[in-house]
Amino acid sequence: MVDCISDSDDSAKFEWESDNEAEPSSAPVLRNFDAPGPSTDANGWANGDAPSTSLVEEYVGMGFPKEMVLKAIKEIGHNDANALLELLLTYKVLGEDPTVGNCSTLGCAPQSVEDDDDGDLDSEDWDDEDDADGGEPNFDSSGDEDFLQEMSEHDKKIKSLVDMGFPEDESNMAIVRCGVDAALTVLVDSIYASQAAGDCNSRNSSHHEVCDSFGGRRNKKKRKQYGGGAQGNRPSECHEELMPLPNPMVGFSLPTARLPSVSRRLPKQATGPPFFYYENVALAPKGVWTIISRNLYDIAPEFVDSKYMCATARKRGYVHNLPIENRSPLLPLPPKTIFEAFPHYKKWWPSWDPRRQLNCVQTCVSSAKLTERIQCALARSGDPPPLHVQKYVMHECRKWNLVWVGKNKVAPLEPDEMEYLLGYPRDHTRGIGKTARYKCLGNSFQVDTVAYHLSVLRDIFPNGLNVLSLFTGIGGGEVALHRLGIHMKTVVSVEISEVNRRILRGWWDQTQTGTLIEIPDVQSFTSDKIRSFIRRFGGFDLIIGGSPCNNLAGSNRHHRDGLEGEHSSLFYHYPRILDTVKDVMAGM
Repeated sequence: MVDCISDSDDSAKFEWESDNEAEPSSAPVLRNFDAPGPSTDANGWANGDAPSTSLVEEYVGMGFPKEMVLKAIKEIGHNDANALLELLLTYKVLGEDPTVGNCSTLGCAPQSVEDDDDGDLDSEDWDDEDDADGGEPNFDSSGDEDFLQEMSEHDKKIKSLVDMGFPEDESNMAIVRCGVDAALTVLVDSIYASQAAGDCNSRNSSHHEVCDSFGGRRNKKKRKQYGGGAQGNRPSECHEELMPLPNPMVGFSLPTARLPSVSRRLPKQATGPPFFYYENVALAPKGVWTIISRNLYDIAPEFVDSKYMCATARKRGYVHNLPIENRSPLLPLPPKTIFEAFPHYKKWWPSWDPRRQLNCVQTCVSSAKLTERIQCALARSGDPPPLHVQKYVMHECRKWNLVWVGKNKVAPLEPDEMEYLLGYPRDHTRGIGKTARYKCLGNSFQVDTVAYHLSVLRDIFPNGLNVLSLFTGIGGGEVALHRLGIHMKTVVSVEISEVNRRILRGWWDQTQTGTLIEIPDVQSFTSDKIRSFIRRFGGFDLIIGGSPCNNLAGSNRHHRDGLEGEHSSLFYHYPRILDTVKDVMAGM
């Protein structure tokens, strides 16, 4: 199970991050202009902080008033173009009313710059607008139509690039460099040129290896394109081709749609035993899926967006050697729309919100300050609100999966609602803190999707099976097998998070009669331990899991280093362990 950046898990050594299609941005640090500091010029700029004229004109050209641009730059600086653009969008909506920051006249709570109850979330996962203080001047709103047209084109280009797998900040910078009218091919070339200049040159040319100390021997013939050696050298994504993602992302088949039949021939070395199933985020950096595929017997990934299975999107790639014929879905089929899943929200849903499905569930949710700000903006507007207010609200609703819970009132999903959307039993994660529940669920499998793929095992193992579960998370694979009616005789679970292990153990004790063995760290799962378990249980029938995605996900703007990243490099333990299991079982 993909385990990504954590926002609050003191027991885990790593911080995982979810790959969200709706990406949060880094929170800017507020400046205290009353505190003593460096000397300033006649315009109030500290030494070295004054923005260039071309930078200001760039944003003025997008339709923002010059005074607004200067105020935003004074507020958060000009180093983060994405954060600056989002703050300007917020000003555009909220800055036109002199009562901004004093919503009490409309029955709204006053704005506050103090942290809310969820302030212990990692700041990297938080929205930046929420920390901008109120009290903005009344900017001239003329030229809104030109601004909206310009920004609409800008947003379309950003969305197209993000859908192609590029991070939002790099996409935005490419548009800043090349202009909003530049063709997508020009923008893609600009991003690749920037990555090649910045990433490839900074990486160590002698790529890491999975240590030989584990005692496992790799299939040299299979790995020969990586330079030989017992473990093989890791390739750099910089030199790998981009694996195209299908559109629509429907995999080899869907339970409720007639798709063209797909046949595939697996390489001989990929055939079982055991069956294996690997998962990670689809929108990974260039070359990642090519490397994953090559390390897993050159099997082509099956890319699936869970929005075709349920009411929430979740774009994932799956590499497996399971049969693809005679799949069957979990019954009853999950709801496919927001209103089917949560009909009570329909009462307050405005006609100008066209959403019928939710974006990818994240590891964190919006702050109370953002939802209050949205409520204030809507309370000042008519019904329906002006287009620029609708645009602002819809941007935040899509970004944070906000739902309508009252008149002009939005709120994030509750943990039990996320459990329902992802196919887990109610209260599966209950008993830990709310923030930790969001994190666990944001990192988990979508159970209905995984169960559809695993359903072929039901007839193959009528008497149950032994499972090796790597990067188990909260047990999405185990829940899927259980809901399919497949008995798990033994599960050896490898999971570093103590919170996740506690959730899995609590569910297991309530629902299962088999044996659960827990191992805390994949790096300590040596070949000797693997051989011992195989001798003890007679082998593994299924190896399932997905390595950490925090260096792959688009939401990780600071450490999106691909499979060379500190945490996502743990992927290489999956093929190491798989090879060892296959070798030992072949010799039995």
